[in-house]
Amino acid sequence: MSTLNENYELRTFEATSTEDGASPETAGWVQAENQGFHGARLSDDFVNRMAARLAKDSQVLTGAYPPAHRESSLPADYPVATFASFEKTINVGSGRLVPSHLISSVTVRPTHRRKGLLRRMMTQSLTTAHAAGLPIAALTATEATIYRRFGFGPATWAHGITVATDSRFRFLTTPTGSAEWVDPRELVTLGPAIFARFHASQVGSVERHAGIWDRVSGLTDYVGKEDAAIRAALHYDADGEIDGFVSYKINWEGSKRSMEVVDLVAADDNAYLGLWQYLASVDLIDTVSWRAGRIDDPLSWALADPRLVTVTGAEDWVWLRILDPIAALEARPYVSDGEIVVRVVDELGFAAGTFRISVTDATGHVERADGATPDVECDAWVLGSLYLGGADPVVLRAAGQLVEHSAGAAGRLRTLLASDGPVYGITHF
Repeated sequence: MSTLNENYELRTFEATSTEDGASPETAGWVQAENQGFHGARLSDDFVNRMAARLAKDSQVLTGAYPPAHRESSLPADYPVATFASFEKTINVGSGRLVPSHLISSVTVRPTHRRKGLLRRMMTQSLTTAHAAGLPIAALTATEATIYRRFGFGPATWAHGITVATDSRFRFLTTPTGSAEWVDPRELVTLGPAIFARFHASQVGSVERHAGIWDRVSGLTDYVGKEDAAIRAALHYDADGEIDGFVSYKINWEGSKRSMEVVDLVAADDNAYLGLWQYLASVDLIDTVSWRAGRIDDPLSWALADPRLVTVTGAEDWVWLRILDPIAALEARPYVSDGEIVVRVVDELGFAAGTFRISVTDATGHVERADGATPDVECDAWVLGSLYLGGADPVVLRAAGQLVEHSAGAAGRLRTLLASDGPVYGITHF
């Protein structure tokens, strides 16, 4: 499919990989996307491997191509802007896995900005997803100021943490089970089943794409080389079944010895604490750092000295965009009964309107109520942030991002949209 945007051609095509390697169009797109994120030039072999991963996830790629190609510039197969989308599930609570439109690999070459390329690619992709009946779109953002105008709001968050693992590290209650070393390359085979258990139980989790496993196992780094520094361990429950894993790297800086967690996946809380018990047992290590800790991390509460855990940063993780408010709100679970009328303002139109949310016996029913007086009013991005229950309507009202038309409505919306568990995820895409 091709369209014109100020004389730029937007080509949308499926990622293609065969025994002979990536198609020229896919290969050029991969190189351009990598350069857009400041990566080193990729070898042809690694481009082919990346194309195979994209194809495995049935990723749909869009590239913007200028009307004329300058002879001395990058090859004509390299688009000046890139965009990818694919379908995966998101856990919206109570183990409900909702098919969602994931967006990734968004780049615009600095020499071709301010030409409306991102808006055109985004609008085209969201329109296609809406027509296909997908209720939610999602992305992870490298910059926090870009995506609200397209209706996306931050919906899950993570803490960067550093944990002192010296002689003071001690649990109040010892987790059950045990840990064993494993060749990290085995995680490509073992990891998906463990993650599937985490995904099924964790509100806010996003199903993983194929490209993650080679990286967290050390098979390839971001430029296609093996990362031989990565180590890994499995956690086994009391019955000897694998219920978690961690991969990590050791950093030596003079006399300072630290560990960096690359990936940590646990099927339940006991396995999570068991993996931290293993990390703290590694000799010659002073601290362990992890980028993706939970906001409400049970580790601090499990330790005799909670001050061993230092929060080094907070990061928005997954941004959600509601494409079909009725389908999305009826898909999620509820923990209390009630009723509220919400007006949504949406520049792109997908979620615009007034909706009555009625919950009886923990089951939501949503209908259009365009003639009704709303209790609250918000932009589409705010609805995306509220959807999983990780953001508080009362706080958003205080921030001026949610308008309360009836007294106490923000508090009622907080109760109605409360999550049935901590909202969290560890998939970046």
